[in-house]
Amino acid sequence: QLQASGGGLVQPGGSLRLSCAARGLVLDYYAIGWFRQAPGKEREGVQCISTSGGSTSYADSVKGRFTISRDNAKDTVYLQMNSLKPEDTAVYYCAASPVCDKSQALYHFWGQGTLVTVSS
Repeated sequence: QLQASGGGLVQPGGSLRLSCAARGLVLDYYAIGWFRQAPGKEREGVQCISTSGGSTSYADSVKGRFTISRDNAKDTVYLQMNSLKPEDTAVYYCAASPVCDKSQALYHFWGQGTLVTVSS
């Protein structure tokens, strides 16, 4: 399974780094996607990182602000979030897929999310 952590309360313009840790899963074999679900909204894709380290953004609103990376030795994928805005407030989830794809149906091993709240 995957476990997301690192969320919290941050002021607008601040930064957070989320972690997605694998338990009983060899991360090397999977693309890992970050998703988020804001209150009252559908879950949306944020970014994905392939097994080779290539990244894909699915949310135009985070381009230039969020960076995804992976450390296979630690079985962990990170989402560095800078210049946070109130509209980034959401529960953030990570999940694994054979390849990066916008279709959430391809992703498995969803873990519990981590709440990010951007507010002054």
